[in-house]
Amino acid sequence: MIQLKNLSLRRGLKELLVAANLTINPGNKVGMTGANGAGKSSVFALLKGELHAESGEVLLPPQWTMAHVAQETPALPQSALDFVLDGDAELRRLQQRLAAAEASADGNAIGSLHAELDRIDGYSAAARAGKLLAGLGFPVEHQSRAVSTFSGGWRMRLNLAQALMCRSDLLLLDEPTNHLDLETVLWLEDWLKAYEGTLIVISHDRDFLDSVVTHIVDVSQQKLTLYTGNYSQFEVMRAEKLAQQQGNYEKQQRQVAHLESFITRFKAKASKARQAQSRIKALEKLERIAPAHVDSPFDFHFDTPDNLPNPLLKLERADVGYGDTPILRQLSLSVESGSRIGLLGVNGAGKSTLVKLLAGELQPLAGEVIGAKMLRIGYFTQHQLDTLRSDESPLWHMQKLAPQARELDLRSFLGGFNFRGDTVNALVGPMSGGEKARLALALLVWQKPNLLLLDEPTNHLDLDMRHALMLALQDFGGALIVVSHDRSLLESTTDAFWLVAGGKVQPFDGDLEDYRQWRLQQQADNGKAPGSAASDGVNRKEQKRLEADARNKLAAQRKPLQNKQNKLDKDMATLNSEKAELDAFLLLEEAYQEHNKARLAAALKRQGELSAQLEEMEMAWLELQEAMEALEG
Repeated sequence: MIQLKNLSLRRGLKELLVAANLTINPGNKVGMTGANGAGKSSVFALLKGELHAESGEVLLPPQWTMAHVAQETPALPQSALDFVLDGDAELRRLQQRLAAAEASADGNAIGSLHAELDRIDGYSAAARAGKLLAGLGFPVEHQSRAVSTFSGGWRMRLNLAQALMCRSDLLLLDEPTNHLDLETVLWLEDWLKAYEGTLIVISHDRDFLDSVVTHIVDVSQQKLTLYTGNYSQFEVMRAEKLAQQQGNYEKQQRQVAHLESFITRFKAKASKARQAQSRIKALEKLERIAPAHVDSPFDFHFDTPDNLPNPLLKLERADVGYGDTPILRQLSLSVESGSRIGLLGVNGAGKSTLVKLLAGELQPLAGEVIGAKMLRIGYFTQHQLDTLRSDESPLWHMQKLAPQARELDLRSFLGGFNFRGDTVNALVGPMSGGEKARLALALLVWQKPNLLLLDEPTNHLDLDMRHALMLALQDFGGALIVVSHDRSLLESTTDAFWLVAGGKVQPFDGDLEDYRQWRLQQQADNGKAPGSAASDGVNRKEQKRLEADARNKLAAQRKPLQNKQNKLDKDMATLNSEKAELDAFLLLEEAYQEHNKARLAAALKRQGELSAQLEEMEMAWLELQEAMEALEG
């Protein structure tokens, strides 16, 4: 087992742990959570022997093999496959000894070493390494490429594959999903669930933690607290503790009321569609987890945009790519006011390329991008963190953006992003990735955009900040397009998905589970051996043509129904807004005073009319939905 006894740890002047204790049993899968800077990575450094505690003990079984993901990858000439095989140190030692024995013609040693290789399953090592690479998104033809030819994000995947290749007793993973797309995260979850050793993972992805871990270690208040269960269960237990404090309890109730209001507004659509149901479930989940964030240091929101033109942005037969090479072709899309769209697709399909086109960072190779006159884009990407001035402070950045604003107002605004006191004047350079991401988001929020383009906005953000961002995005009044591997963010803030695949972008009819099943089916189809007869290919082509014809026919039949349903959505939203105002008035005590008699009668009458109209419209919406489902059936 792993034991930390009376551990005290300091980094610089900051005390991270004071007399902390922790016991992790063999085979446990542990998620380590806590605010940025609480000491999670320092605990990892202690376990790896890279740091030494001020006092206390760190006890690890001496015979255990430990694996972790390297943070840097040199530009090596060796192939990706060989690099991953290096993760099995014992395999490499035996291979070197075998080569030496063969060179000296030592028959006894050769026989013994072959037996050792058989014992560790060394003859299937290359196949295992190839399978790891495939799971992490490397096509077979790329596995023989030199490590030096891969970009930084793909090298991080190689480092992860190398760590997984190690036949370890203890596996340490620090934010392993940050450089992965959604389907690779799902693959990693399945791999880790089957892992037989002890796992400790630092992650701010609650769905990933829920899927993988059996315990949570909360790093807070200079202590290490172990909870049994996954992250959702931990949130409930932590919430119960916090709710005992009256001030926190009142804040919790306000947050829950906010979420209940949001869910109620969404449920007014009376939707039976899978995507709508998925989102309602996600929001109900957020309602349950809200209490775990009652002591969050983050409190911000997006102001209502000054203008909401419709449509905000249109693409007309646009091609986009790099140089003269298109990545996406013939894009004809419209971003309507109030759209909330999540982009789906594998890494490299073109999601970020599409976002750059919409943001104006890439110009179309053909076709047009037409923005509304009053379009104001808020664009967030990890690359923007590099544009922050390292020799300046958060307050300087805000003053540069808003020179006319009062310093007191800017300080108050930055406080909502947990830049308080002296931290508003701290230099950006030494800040963590999470702190820089918070500053970049603060600069974006201040500008009151009416179209938000977010490319992996939650990387480096801790769970409290992710939760605060979800709440802010739910109330955002403009349009939203988001790329993220964070399923909670996608489920709770988007209404629709666009699929980026095969050089095209088109609506995806379904939720994230439907997308997962679609990808699994696609992978299964791609993995089937081709038929030996030439007619097999011809039959398959004919089948594809027929399937395409059927899809086109279905789309043509479905479109007028969908248009009617979309109009009903907008009309119901308008009526629901009016009804909410009437409901609020009728809850007031003054509504029933004598001088409001006429207004009360009119309000009650109008409330009844609106209820009848909404009921009629909801029935019409459901009939349209059933008609579309019948078409698909």
